[in-house]
Amino acid sequence: MSDLHREFLRAKLSKLPAMPPPHDLSSMDEDEEYEVTDDFQDSSSVSSASSTSTIRANQFNRPELKSKLSNPHDPICWNSHFSKNLRLPSPTSPTTIFNAYLTAPTASGPLFVTHHGAGSSGLSFACVASEIRRIIPAAGVLSLDARGHGQTVTDDDSDLSLETLSRDLVEVIEVTKEMCGWEKMPDLILVGHSLGGLGRLGRAVQGYAVLDVVEGSAIDALQSMQTYLSSRPSSFSTLSQGVDWHLRSRTLRNPLSARTSVPALLVNDSSDNSSRPWHWRTDLAKTQPFWEGWFVGLSRKFLEARGGKLLILAGTDRLDKELMIGQMQGKYQLLVFPEVGHFVHEDAPEKTAAALADFHKRQSPLVLPPKVGQM
Repeated sequence: MSDLHREFLRAKLSKLPAMPPPHDLSSMDEDEEYEVTDDFQDSSSVSSASSTSTIRANQFNRPELKSKLSNPHDPICWNSHFSKNLRLPSPTSPTTIFNAYLTAPTASGPLFVTHHGAGSSGLSFACVASEIRRIIPAAGVLSLDARGHGQTVTDDDSDLSLETLSRDLVEVIEVTKEMCGWEKMPDLILVGHSLGGLGRLGRAVQGYAVLDVVEGSAIDALQSMQTYLSSRPSSFSTLSQGVDWHLRSRTLRNPLSARTSVPALLVNDSSDNSSRPWHWRTDLAKTQPFWEGWFVGLSRKFLEARGGKLLILAGTDRLDKELMIGQMQGKYQLLVFPEVGHFVHEDAPEKTAAALADFHKRQSPLVLPPKVGQM
Protein backbone atom coordinates (compact mmCIF):
# COMPACT_ATOMS: atom_id res chain seq x y z
CA MET A 1 0.00 0.00 0.00
CA SER A 2 1.40 3.42 -0.97
CA ASP A 3 1.89 6.28 1.49
CA LEU A 4 -0.72 8.30 -0.42
CA HIS A 5 -3.28 5.49 0.05
CA ARG A 6 -2.54 5.24 3.80
CA GLU A 7 -3.03 9.00 4.28
CA PHE A 8 -6.32 8.84 2.39
CA LEU A 9 -7.71 6.03 4.63
CA ARG A 10 -6.48 7.70 7.83
CA ALA A 11 -8.33 10.89 6.90
CA LYS A 12 -11.56 8.98 6.22
CA LEU A 13 -11.43 7.00 9.48
CA SER A 14 -10.81 10.08 11.59
CA LYS A 15 -14.19 11.46 10.50
CA LEU A 16 -16.19 8.36 11.68
CA PRO A 17 -18.01 8.53 15.10
CA ALA A 18 -16.35 6.78 18.04
CA MET A 19 -17.39 3.14 18.62
CA PRO A 20 -19.38 2.45 21.86
CA PRO A 21 -17.50 0.54 24.56
CA PRO A 22 -18.17 -3.23 24.67
CA HIS A 23 -20.93 -4.33 27.03
CA ASP A 24 -19.52 -5.46 30.34
CA LEU A 25 -21.24 -8.78 31.10
CA SER A 26 -20.03 -8.61 34.69
CA SER A 27 -22.11 -5.47 35.24
CA MET A 28 -25.40 -7.18 34.40
CA ASP A 29 -27.93 -7.36 37.19
CA GLU A 30 -28.13 -10.86 38.59
CA ASP A 31 -31.93 -10.59 38.55
CA GLU A 32 -32.10 -10.16 34.78
CA GLU A 33 -35.20 -11.92 33.39
CA TYR A 34 -35.35 -14.08 30.33
CA GLU A 35 -38.59 -15.59 29.16
CA VAL A 36 -38.50 -18.91 27.35
CA THR A 37 -41.56 -19.69 25.28
CA ASP A 38 -42.36 -22.77 23.22
CA ASP A 39 -43.18 -21.87 19.65
CA PHE A 40 -44.22 -25.48 19.06
CA GLN A 41 -46.11 -27.13 21.90
CA ASP A 42 -47.23 -30.27 20.07
CA SER A 43 -46.73 -33.12 22.52
CA SER A 44 -46.19 -35.51 19.62
CA SER A 45 -42.88 -33.91 18.67
CA VAL A 46 -40.21 -36.56 18.96
CA SER A 47 -37.00 -34.78 18.04
CA SER A 48 -35.23 -31.50 18.54
CA ALA A 49 -35.62 -30.86 14.84
CA SER A 50 -39.40 -30.64 15.23
CA SER A 51 -39.48 -28.05 18.02
CA THR A 52 -37.88 -24.76 18.86
CA SER A 53 -37.79 -22.25 21.68
CA THR A 54 -37.46 -18.47 21.63
CA ILE A 55 -35.57 -16.64 24.38
CA ARG A 56 -36.72 -13.06 24.95
CA ALA A 57 -35.13 -10.66 27.42
CA ASN A 58 -37.26 -8.13 29.29
CA GLN A 59 -36.35 -4.66 27.99
CA PHE A 60 -37.01 -2.83 31.27
CA ASN A 61 -35.45 -5.06 33.90
CA ARG A 62 -33.47 -8.25 33.55
CA PRO A 63 -34.59 -11.02 35.90
CA GLU A 64 -32.97 -14.44 36.09
CA LEU A 65 -33.09 -17.01 33.34
CA LYS A 66 -36.20 -19.20 33.64
CA SER A 67 -36.89 -22.26 31.52
CA LYS A 68 -40.54 -23.05 30.95
CA LEU A 69 -39.84 -26.09 28.81
CA SER A 70 -41.73 -29.17 30.06
CA ASN A 71 -40.28 -32.65 30.29
CA PRO A 72 -40.87 -34.30 26.88
CA HIS A 73 -41.79 -37.51 28.73
CA ASP A 74 -44.38 -36.03 31.10
CA PRO A 75 -47.56 -38.15 31.37
CA ILE A 76 -50.67 -37.27 29.37
CA CYS A 77 -54.06 -37.62 31.08
CA TRP A 78 -56.71 -40.09 29.86
CA ASN A 79 -59.20 -37.28 29.14
CA SER A 80 -57.11 -36.20 26.16
CA HIS A 81 -58.50 -39.24 24.33
CA PHE A 82 -61.68 -40.39 26.13
CA SER A 83 -64.73 -38.54 27.44
CA LYS A 84 -65.41 -40.74 30.51
CA ASN A 85 -63.54 -42.85 33.03
CA LEU A 86 -66.03 -45.50 34.21
CA ARG A 87 -65.99 -47.46 37.46
CA LEU A 88 -68.15 -50.50 36.74
CA PRO A 89 -69.33 -52.78 39.58
CA SER A 90 -69.40 -56.47 38.75
CA PRO A 91 -72.90 -58.03 38.95
CA THR A 92 -71.37 -61.30 40.19
CA SER A 93 -68.77 -60.05 42.68
CA PRO A 94 -69.49 -57.19 45.10
CA THR A 95 -65.78 -56.49 45.66
CA THR A 96 -64.92 -56.24 41.95
CA ILE A 97 -64.80 -52.83 40.28
CA PHE A 98 -63.79 -52.73 36.64
CA ASN A 99 -62.07 -49.62 35.33
CA ALA A 100 -62.82 -48.59 31.76
CA TYR A 101 -62.48 -45.59 29.47
CA LEU A 102 -65.35 -44.62 27.21
CA THR A 103 -66.27 -42.30 24.42
CA ALA A 104 -69.89 -43.21 23.70
CA PRO A 105 -71.15 -43.65 20.13
CA THR A 106 -73.72 -41.27 18.73
CA ALA A 107 -76.67 -41.96 16.44
CA SER A 108 -76.15 -45.44 14.96
CA GLY A 109 -72.36 -45.42 15.24
CA PRO A 110 -70.47 -48.61 16.11
CA LEU A 111 -68.78 -49.31 19.42
CA PHE A 112 -65.17 -50.50 19.27
CA VAL A 113 -64.47 -52.57 22.39
CA THR A 114 -60.74 -52.97 23.01
CA HIS A 115 -58.96 -55.47 25.23
CA HIS A 116 -55.26 -54.95 25.95
CA GLY A 117 -52.52 -57.54 26.28
CA ALA A 118 -50.82 -58.91 29.39
CA GLY A 119 -49.00 -56.26 31.41
CA SER A 120 -50.64 -53.38 29.58
CA SER A 121 -53.79 -51.32 30.26
CA GLY A 122 -56.84 -49.85 28.60
CA LEU A 123 -54.93 -46.65 27.87
CA SER A 124 -52.77 -48.49 25.36
CA PHE A 125 -55.65 -47.85 22.93
CA ALA A 126 -55.94 -44.14 23.78
CA CYS A 127 -54.34 -42.78 20.60
CA VAL A 128 -56.20 -45.29 18.45
CA ALA A 129 -59.47 -44.16 20.05
CA SER A 130 -58.83 -40.56 19.06
CA GLU A 131 -57.94 -41.57 15.51
CA ILE A 132 -61.05 -43.75 15.15
CA ARG A 133 -63.23 -40.82 16.22
CA ARG A 134 -61.49 -38.60 13.71
CA ILE A 135 -62.31 -41.03 10.89
CA ILE A 136 -65.80 -42.04 12.13
CA PRO A 137 -67.13 -39.18 14.30
CA ALA A 138 -70.22 -41.20 15.32
CA ALA A 139 -68.16 -44.17 16.56
CA GLY A 140 -67.60 -44.98 20.22
CA VAL A 141 -64.67 -46.67 21.94
CA LEU A 142 -64.77 -48.69 25.16
CA SER A 143 -61.38 -49.71 26.54
CA LEU A 144 -61.17 -51.65 29.79
CA ASP A 145 -58.43 -52.48 32.28
CA ALA A 146 -58.36 -56.27 32.65
CA ARG A 147 -58.22 -57.74 36.14
CA GLY A 148 -54.80 -57.39 37.69
CA HIS A 149 -54.10 -54.42 35.39
CA GLY A 150 -54.56 -50.66 35.51
CA GLN A 151 -57.12 -49.44 38.05
CA THR A 152 -59.38 -52.50 37.98
CA VAL A 153 -59.79 -54.10 41.41
CA THR A 154 -61.15 -57.64 41.78
CA ASP A 155 -61.54 -60.26 44.48
CA ASP A 156 -58.79 -62.30 42.80
CA ASP A 157 -56.35 -60.36 40.60
CA SER A 158 -54.24 -63.49 40.15
CA ASP A 159 -56.94 -65.39 38.21
CA LEU A 160 -56.06 -64.60 34.60
CA SER A 161 -57.48 -67.72 33.03
CA LEU A 162 -59.08 -67.42 29.61
CA GLU A 163 -62.54 -68.22 30.98
CA THR A 164 -62.31 -65.53 33.66
CA LEU A 165 -61.05 -62.87 31.24
CA SER A 166 -63.85 -63.67 28.78
CA ARG A 167 -66.48 -63.45 31.53
CA ASP A 168 -65.06 -60.12 32.71
CA LEU A 169 -65.26 -58.67 29.21
CA VAL A 170 -68.91 -59.66 28.81
CA GLU A 171 -69.75 -58.11 32.19
CA VAL A 172 -68.00 -54.85 31.30
CA ILE A 173 -69.96 -54.54 28.04
CA GLU A 174 -73.32 -55.32 29.66
CA VAL A 175 -72.80 -53.03 32.68
CA THR A 176 -71.67 -50.21 30.38
CA LYS A 177 -74.87 -50.60 28.32
CA GLU A 178 -76.96 -50.41 31.48
CA MET A 179 -75.05 -47.48 32.97
CA CYS A 180 -75.25 -45.47 29.73
CA GLY A 181 -78.96 -46.22 29.28
CA TRP A 182 -78.67 -47.64 25.77
CA GLU A 183 -81.94 -49.22 24.60
CA LYS A 184 -80.04 -51.68 22.44
CA MET A 185 -76.42 -52.66 22.09
CA PRO A 186 -74.55 -50.77 19.35
CA ASP A 187 -72.84 -52.73 16.60
CA LEU A 188 -69.73 -54.12 18.26
CA ILE A 189 -66.25 -54.40 16.81
CA LEU A 190 -64.06 -56.24 19.33
CA VAL A 191 -60.36 -55.45 19.15
CA GLY A 192 -57.75 -57.41 21.09
CA HIS A 193 -53.98 -57.11 21.36
CA SER A 194 -51.81 -60.12 22.20
CA LEU A 195 -53.50 -61.76 25.22
CA GLY A 196 -56.46 -59.42 24.68
CA GLY A 197 -57.06 -61.14 21.35
CA LEU A 198 -58.30 -64.15 23.27
CA GLY A 199 -60.81 -62.71 25.71
CA ARG A 200 -63.47 -62.01 23.09
CA LEU A 201 -63.56 -65.19 21.01
CA GLY A 202 -66.93 -66.85 20.90
CA ARG A 203 -69.10 -63.74 21.42
CA ALA A 204 -71.44 -62.90 18.54
CA VAL A 205 -70.50 -59.45 17.24
CA GLN A 206 -70.34 -57.60 13.94
CA GLY A 207 -66.64 -58.37 13.65
CA TYR A 208 -63.45 -58.62 15.63
CA ALA A 209 -59.81 -57.77 15.07
CA VAL A 210 -56.69 -59.33 16.59
CA LEU A 211 -53.46 -57.36 16.84
CA ASP A 212 -50.13 -59.17 16.56
CA VAL A 213 -50.93 -62.46 18.23
CA VAL A 214 -50.38 -65.80 16.49
CA GLU A 215 -50.39 -69.15 18.22
CA GLY A 216 -47.11 -70.52 16.85
CA SER A 217 -44.93 -67.47 17.34
CA ALA A 218 -46.55 -66.67 20.71
CA ILE A 219 -45.71 -70.11 22.09
CA ASP A 220 -42.15 -69.84 20.77
CA ALA A 221 -41.78 -66.43 22.43
CA LEU A 222 -42.79 -67.82 25.82
CA GLN A 223 -39.45 -69.62 26.03
CA SER A 224 -37.61 -66.31 26.23
CA MET A 225 -40.20 -64.47 28.33
CA GLN A 226 -38.41 -64.95 31.65
CA THR A 227 -35.18 -63.64 30.10
CA TYR A 228 -37.00 -60.53 28.93
CA LEU A 229 -38.64 -59.97 32.30
CA SER A 230 -35.33 -60.26 34.15
CA SER A 231 -33.69 -57.74 31.82
CA ARG A 232 -36.13 -54.88 32.36
CA PRO A 233 -35.94 -52.51 35.37
CA SER A 234 -37.96 -53.50 38.41
CA SER A 235 -38.72 -49.90 39.41
CA PHE A 236 -38.34 -46.26 38.38
CA SER A 237 -37.74 -43.01 40.20
CA THR A 238 -40.48 -41.13 38.30
CA LEU A 239 -43.22 -41.82 35.79
CA SER A 240 -41.26 -39.86 33.19
CA GLN A 241 -38.34 -42.22 33.68
CA GLY A 242 -40.65 -45.14 32.98
CA VAL A 243 -41.81 -43.49 29.75
CA ASP A 244 -38.19 -42.84 28.79
CA TRP A 245 -37.23 -46.49 29.33
CA HIS A 246 -40.07 -47.75 27.11
CA LEU A 247 -38.93 -45.46 24.31
CA ARG A 248 -35.20 -46.07 24.63
CA SER A 249 -35.70 -49.85 24.78
CA ARG A 250 -37.94 -49.64 21.70
CA THR A 251 -40.71 -51.39 23.60
CA LEU A 252 -42.84 -48.49 22.38
CA ARG A 253 -41.89 -46.22 19.49
CA ASN A 254 -44.52 -43.51 19.66
CA PRO A 255 -43.78 -40.89 22.38
CA LEU A 256 -47.36 -39.57 22.43
CA SER A 257 -48.81 -43.01 23.06
CA ALA A 258 -46.09 -43.90 25.58
CA ARG A 259 -46.79 -40.76 27.62
CA THR A 260 -50.46 -41.77 27.78
CA SER A 261 -50.24 -45.53 28.39
CA VAL A 262 -47.08 -46.10 30.45
CA PRO A 263 -48.20 -44.25 33.65
CA ALA A 264 -51.04 -46.78 34.02
CA LEU A 265 -48.49 -49.61 34.08
CA LEU A 266 -46.79 -48.29 37.23
CA VAL A 267 -47.92 -47.79 40.83
CA ASN A 268 -46.31 -45.76 43.59
CA ASP A 269 -45.35 -48.01 46.49
CA SER A 270 -45.69 -45.78 49.57
CA SER A 271 -43.80 -48.34 51.67
CA ASP A 272 -40.76 -48.07 49.41
CA ASN A 273 -38.52 -45.40 50.90
CA SER A 274 -35.93 -45.75 48.15
CA SER A 275 -35.39 -43.28 45.32
CA ARG A 276 -37.26 -45.60 42.91
CA PRO A 277 -40.79 -45.99 44.33
CA TRP A 278 -42.60 -46.65 41.03
CA HIS A 279 -43.12 -50.40 40.50
CA TRP A 280 -44.92 -52.47 37.86
CA ARG A 281 -48.68 -52.75 38.44
CA THR A 282 -48.73 -56.31 37.05
CA ASP A 283 -46.18 -58.95 37.99
CA LEU A 284 -45.94 -60.78 34.68
CA ALA A 285 -43.71 -63.50 36.12
CA LYS A 286 -46.61 -64.65 38.31
CA THR A 287 -48.83 -65.11 35.26
CA GLN A 288 -46.63 -67.95 33.92
CA PRO A 289 -49.12 -70.72 34.85
CA PHE A 290 -51.58 -69.21 32.33
CA TRP A 291 -49.21 -68.65 29.41
CA GLU A 292 -49.83 -71.83 27.44
CA GLY A 293 -53.55 -71.74 28.15
CA TRP A 294 -53.75 -68.31 26.54
CA PHE A 295 -52.31 -69.37 23.20
CA VAL A 296 -52.72 -73.13 22.61
CA GLY A 297 -55.47 -73.63 20.02
CA LEU A 298 -55.73 -69.92 19.28
CA SER A 299 -55.36 -70.19 15.49
CA ARG A 300 -58.16 -72.79 15.30
CA LYS A 301 -60.48 -70.67 17.47
CA PHE A 302 -59.71 -67.62 15.37
CA LEU A 303 -60.52 -69.36 12.08
CA GLU A 304 -63.66 -71.09 13.38
CA ALA A 305 -65.20 -68.05 15.08
CA ARG A 306 -68.30 -66.57 13.45
CA GLY A 307 -68.26 -63.06 12.00
CA GLY A 308 -65.76 -60.88 10.18
CA LYS A 309 -62.14 -61.30 11.14
CA LEU A 310 -59.12 -59.03 10.82
CA LEU A 311 -55.55 -59.90 11.77
CA ILE A 312 -52.93 -57.14 11.94
CA LEU A 313 -49.32 -58.26 12.34
CA ALA A 314 -45.96 -56.56 12.67
CA GLY A 315 -44.37 -59.06 10.26
CA THR A 316 -45.34 -61.98 8.00
CA ASP A 317 -42.86 -64.23 9.83
CA ARG A 318 -45.41 -64.39 12.67
CA LEU A 319 -47.88 -66.45 10.61
CA ASP A 320 -48.08 -70.15 11.44
CA LYS A 321 -49.12 -72.88 9.00
CA GLU A 322 -52.78 -72.95 10.04
CA LEU A 323 -53.18 -69.22 9.58
CA MET A 324 -51.31 -69.22 6.26
CA ILE A 325 -53.76 -71.81 4.89
CA GLY A 326 -56.72 -69.87 6.29
CA GLN A 327 -55.48 -66.65 4.75
CA MET A 328 -55.14 -68.27 1.31
CA GLN A 329 -58.69 -69.55 1.67
CA GLY A 330 -59.93 -66.03 2.38
CA LYS A 331 -61.17 -66.79 5.89
CA TYR A 332 -59.90 -63.51 7.30
CA GLN A 333 -58.34 -60.21 6.27
CA LEU A 334 -54.60 -59.89 6.88
CA LEU A 335 -52.67 -56.63 7.19
CA VAL A 336 -48.94 -56.31 7.91
CA PHE A 337 -47.30 -53.19 9.36
CA PRO A 338 -43.57 -54.01 8.99
CA GLU A 339 -42.32 -50.70 10.41
CA VAL A 340 -43.75 -51.20 13.92
CA GLY A 341 -43.03 -53.34 16.95
CA HIS A 342 -45.27 -55.72 18.90
CA PHE A 343 -47.51 -52.86 20.08
CA VAL A 344 -48.78 -52.11 16.58
CA HIS A 345 -51.70 -49.98 17.79
CA GLU A 346 -49.43 -47.76 19.88
CA ASP A 347 -46.61 -47.45 17.35
CA ALA A 348 -48.93 -46.73 14.41
CA PRO A 349 -52.30 -45.50 15.79
CA GLU A 350 -53.27 -43.73 12.56
CA LYS A 351 -52.78 -46.80 10.37
CA THR A 352 -54.43 -49.08 12.93
CA ALA A 353 -57.46 -46.79 13.24
CA ALA A 354 -57.79 -46.52 9.46
CA ALA A 355 -57.66 -50.32 9.17
CA LEU A 356 -60.31 -50.75 11.89
CA ALA A 357 -62.58 -48.12 10.34
CA ASP A 358 -62.33 -49.80 6.94
CA PHE A 359 -62.97 -53.18 8.58
CA HIS A 360 -66.15 -51.81 10.17
CA LYS A 361 -67.40 -50.57 6.81
CA ARG A 362 -66.79 -54.00 5.28
CA GLN A 363 -68.85 -55.66 8.03
CA SER A 364 -71.75 -53.21 7.83
CA PRO A 365 -74.88 -54.68 6.18
CA LEU A 366 -75.28 -53.79 2.55
CA VAL A 367 -78.19 -51.38 2.02
CA LEU A 368 -79.70 -51.87 -1.43
CA PRO A 369 -81.72 -49.16 -3.19
CA PRO A 370 -85.49 -49.74 -3.40
CA LYS A 371 -86.83 -51.76 -6.30
CA VAL A 372 -88.33 -49.90 -9.22
CA GLY A 373 -91.85 -51.05 -8.34
CA GLN A 374 -91.47 -49.74 -4.79
CA MET A 375 -90.35 -46.24 -5.80
